[in-house]
Amino acid sequence: MSDKPDKINRQFRLAAHPVGQIKASDFAYREEPVPTPKAGEVLVRTIYLSLDPTNRIWMSEMDQYMPPVKIGEVMRGINLGVVEASENPRFQPGDLVSGLLGWQDYAIAEGETGIVLNKLPQPLLCPLSAYLGPLGLTGWTAYFGLLDVGQPKAGETVVVSAAAGAVGSIVGQIAKIKGCRVVGIAGSDEKCRWITEELGFDAAINYRTTANLVEAIAAACPNGIDLYFDNVGGQILDAVLTQVNLFARISLCGLISMYNATEPVPGPYNYGQILMKRVRVQGFIVTDYVNRLPEAISAIAQWMKSGQIKYAEDIVEGLENAPKAVLKLFDGSNTGKLIVKVSPEPR
Repeated sequence: MSDKPDKINRQFRLAAHPVGQIKASDFAYREEPVPTPKAGEVLVRTIYLSLDPTNRIWMSEMDQYMPPVKIGEVMRGINLGVVEASENPRFQPGDLVSGLLGWQDYAIAEGETGIVLNKLPQPLLCPLSAYLGPLGLTGWTAYFGLLDVGQPKAGETVVVSAAAGAVGSIVGQIAKIKGCRVVGIAGSDEKCRWITEELGFDAAINYRTTANLVEAIAAACPNGIDLYFDNVGGQILDAVLTQVNLFARISLCGLISMYNATEPVPGPYNYGQILMKRVRVQGFIVTDYVNRLPEAISAIAQWMKSGQIKYAEDIVEGLENAPKAVLKLFDGSNTGKLIVKVSPEPR
C-alpha cells in the first residue's frame, strides 16, 4: 500500500463479518477519487480516526444499538478532521470537525448524507487528538456511565475493569474526584503501576497473573464493592459479584471479553448475588446523553486544566495500519486511547 496520492481517497470497507478475532481479510481496501460536495454538503479530510471496542460490534450481525455495517460499506469510525470544501453555509474550509466519517481519507457529510458534523471549539481547549479521548466519546462515556448510572458517593469503593483503557482510566479519576476508594483491574503490571502511580487509583489488580481473582478483589476491597464499572463482562464480572455490598450498582459499559466469542458464553455463575444483595445493574450507551454533552465537556475540561484528570494515547501512524491496530484493543497491548493518525494536523 503506497503513500496517499493527493487525489485518491483510500478506504477500508467491510468484506466479511468476523468470526472470532478480527482478521485482515474482514476488510477490503479501495482507492477512489476524492468526492466533491453537493449543495448542503461538506468535504472533510480525516486527521485522526478513533479505534474502539464497539468497532467489533458494528462489524457483526448481532442485535445492537446502531445498524450493523453492511458488507461493502465503508467501515464505520469516529473521526476528527478538517473541512476541505463546503457547500454548506454553516461550515467553512479550515473548520475542525468530528463525526462518523469512517475508515477513509476523505468523507462527505451533512446535506442528505445523514452524517452530522460537530464543530470543535476555537481555540481548542486541549491537543486536537484529545477530542477523541477525554473530551470525546470515551470521556463522555466515563462521565455519564459513572455519575449518572453509577451514582458514586464519597467513601464508597468503586471497582473499574479495563482500568488502563480509554474509558476506564477516566472513570477511575472521576471517582477519585468524587471521594471514592478506587480499585482498577488491568492486564499488565505496567498498566497497574500507571493507574496507581500516575492516575491515583488506590489499588490495582493484574488479572492475567493473579492466581485467585476473587481473593485478590476481596483483599483490595476490604469493605466490599459499592459500584462496579464494567467494561469487560465474563469472568471478571463473575468475580466482582462475589464481593458486592447491599444495594451496590453495576454500570455496564462494555463486554469486550465476549465480543470475539464463537460459542455462547455461560454465566455469570454468581448471578444470584444480584438478588441477594439487591444490586442494580444498568446498561447504557453514551448516545443516550447527547443533549447533555456540553455538561460533560465543561466538567472534564476543567478537571484536565486543574491536573485532576490525566490521559494517555496510543497513536498509530497511517490509515493503512488500522485493520492491524484495532486488534490492540483485544490483546490488551494498548494503554489509554487508541487512535490512528491519518493525515497531518493543519498548521
